[in-house]
Amino acid sequence: MNVVVGLVAGAVTVLFLLVTAAGVLRTPALSRRNYRDRIVPTAGGVLIVLAVLVVEAGRAVLGAVGIGDEPGLTTARSLVLFAAFGFGLLGLIDDVVGEGDERGFRGHVGAFLRGRLTTGLLKLVGGGAVAVVLVATPGFATGRRLVIDALLIALAANLGNLLDRAPGRVIKAGVVAYVPLALVLGTGAVGVAIAPVMGAALGLLAPDLRERLMLGDTGANVIGAVLGLGVVLGLGSTSRTIVLVVVAALNVAAELVSFSDVIERVPPLRALDQLGREA
Repeated sequence: MNVVVGLVAGAVTVLFLLVTAAGVLRTPALSRRNYRDRIVPTAGGVLIVLAVLVVEAGRAVLGAVGIGDEPGLTTARSLVLFAAFGFGLLGLIDDVVGEGDERGFRGHVGAFLRGRLTTGLLKLVGGGAVAVVLVATPGFATGRRLVIDALLIALAANLGNLLDRAPGRVIKAGVVAYVPLALVLGTGAVGVAIAPVMGAALGLLAPDLRERLMLGDTGANVIGAVLGLGVVLGLGSTSRTIVLVVVAALNVAAELVSFSDVIERVPPLRALDQLGREA
């Protein structure tokens, strides 16, 4: 399945799931107040996870009857599925049972030192563990490379969460990061593997912008983690290290300044952030 077909398949599948799962998303357990104080279904990003599963199942069935790819999963597609489920589960836990005002690494660590384990810290630690498993699976190279690649994936997932403060923002940021990555990856196995995830994210852009749902940490986690995984699987060691430095710097910056304030002060960023949103 090539990249374009993967994007389209992800988008079409997630929109089908959005219609069929509308009642589930409206349950009280998945309802939160957004920045306008409107009650909106959260954890909509779980539909991205389900869409990728459906696409891969469909790809396997078609392959079994001689259409398209072979029915077996490639290593890249297996890792993308694991990343989507692992990071999606951690985000879903935070979306459903998370409480408290702690934000950022300092807030969660501070709560832990006071004797309380927050779902946010669980998500951070669990995300690091999932990232280690992901980068160790293709073949353990060196301890240094393992740490760098795992950090890249975990911090990319966390950056997605940090950006998810306004409708459509994390999807737009994901697309900005995805386009050059997709050009580098081309139609290789890694590019094909991450395409359904990004297609599903794009499929939820309009509902997200119109405040019909929130991706929640579930969706932001998955988008960030899969993009980080794409970098790890598809780029050379020097490029991966450079990306890690950028992602780490943005994570640190989020502890010191508000991304929303920065976006509001920079006209091009503000225009992109506001594009498609309700006034």
